Amino acid sequence: MPLEGEYEPGTWDIARDQVELFESTNGAEGTVLNGAPCVILTNLGAKSGKLRKNPLIRVTDGTNYAVLGSMGGAPKSPNWVTNIRTNPLVELQDGPVKRDYLAREVEGDERAEWWGRATEAWPAYDDYQAKTERVIPVFVLTPVD
Repeated sequence: MPLEGEYEPGTWDIARDQVELFESTNGAEGTVLNGAPCVILTNLGAKSGKLRKNPLIRVTDGTNYAVLGSMGGAPKSPNWVTNIRTNPLVELQDGPVKRDYLAREVEGDERAEWWGRATEAWPAYDDYQAKTERVIPVFVLTPVD
């Protein structure tokens, strides 16, 4: 059940260019973001209903993925957090592989486990959490068959 709708590129040039490179090469290029492996998260906009795409740090246990709404430790979460809280069916592309996933926000021990995986992939997440008073949301993406 792939996501359908009109794609509206984001306004942040770096993210938009990363998505364009990643998709134009079917994941052969653009798979590194700030020195770390990245994936492309596609979701439906909560207000617009349009497809939104974001390059995010690759965090996986081999089957499931996690995405973190860090935004570099900004006071507010990125817009995609609201989008997937509203519409939890997402698409994730890792290299050439594109699949549908169901996103759910995790807490407690499960969040701590995924946070550990995330900081192995991108140690700056700890710095981002220290910079903000909000708890950075962690979403686990489970494949949809």
